Amino acid sequence: MRGGLDLPPHMRVFGAFLLYAFGMGGIFPRLGDIQRSLGVAEGALGLALIGTAGGTLISLTFASRILERTGYRRAILVLIPLMTMFYAIASFARGPLALFLLLFPAGLCIGAIEVVVNVEADRVEHQFGRRIMNRSHAFWSIGFFAAGFVGALMSQAGVSPRAHLLIMVPVIALATLLVLGRFDPAPHRAGSNADAPAHFARPTLAILVLVAVTLSAMVLEGAGADWSAIYMRDVFNAPPFITGFAVALGALTQAIARFFADSFVERHSPLAVARTLLTILGVGALLVFFAPTGSVALVGFALMGVGTSAIFPLAMSAAAQRTDRPAAINVAALAQLSFVAFLLGPPLLGFAAQHWGIRWSFGIALPLVLLSFLASSSLQARTPRPAIR
Repeated sequence: MRGGLDLPPHMRVFGAFLLYAFGMGGIFPRLGDIQRSLGVAEGALGLALIGTAGGTLISLTFASRILERTGYRRAILVLIPLMTMFYAIASFARGPLALFLLLFPAGLCIGAIEVVVNVEADRVEHQFGRRIMNRSHAFWSIGFFAAGFVGALMSQAGVSPRAHLLIMVPVIALATLLVLGRFDPAPHRAGSNADAPAHFARPTLAILVLVAVTLSAMVLEGAGADWSAIYMRDVFNAPPFITGFAVALGALTQAIARFFADSFVERHSPLAVARTLLTILGVGALLVFFAPTGSVALVGFALMGVGTSAIFPLAMSAAAQRTDRPAAINVAALAQLSFVAFLLGPPLLGFAAQHWGIRWSFGIALPLVLLSFLASSSLQARTPRPAIR
């Protein structure tokens, strides 16, 4: 007999996104503490953080075929707690190379989880006949906000990153069993390509254009996660709670925006919503780059959260609804490159921070906003097919 709460399919999808982000997000508000414990500059810390990106890239490349064999249920129940455990182990690293190697298996988990939750959200969306993708990602933002807020409290209380992240492991494991214990994957979309997935999630030209749409949002969202706490500490000498809260704030405004994004997309169009959000994203990044006070910087982080809210979900929906290949392959191909931007770009921005100042971790990404704005013309207004009775 399966344990856990008896939840409707869409609520289990929301729960999976939330738990995934809560387990993933615990380390980010503690990066400043980890940097100090390692005694390294931003460039070396950025190189160490690439370990997560490397694991994610490999996982997204091969995950589709493996997941079809092992099953989405088994994967989601194992991988979310396992990812949290790997992050806790990584906090014990004694140097940048050790941190790189210990973050690599966490990245392997992230890539597989990303495929499961996004494909499942698309299939449930198809069954319902109305959009839930943006609301699903809103719960991801809520989970990331909760992780950032807890991290801020732990930092202010003087709890070490090691103790903090170790505590999260049993919490996430129990919550996963409670919320996802009765998880059953939704059936494939009617009319979708159900061929056996290929070994490599090779991006097509259409997917590459969607990657360009997401590029600025992913890089600036990742920059906010990786560098906002260190930015507030170094530029404004903010106390530990404020440095951690800077990580959480963008996720909070992102979550609020995502809750309303689906209705805006249905009322207007993906293109109109995307271009509005990209404009807000550019304004937020400019405020952070030029901020004269910590309060102005926090407003910038909040606007960046709004601006990044629906760009990636809109592109994910467009990729999953394509019928040229299985949805899992198109989702993996888009996530593969977009998550490289999210996880690889911001660590590399550490070199800009080290040589030109931490503000450039955000300023150097501003031209990407223009690129995404131009590429957003590829987003077409799509509505989910009616549910199959």
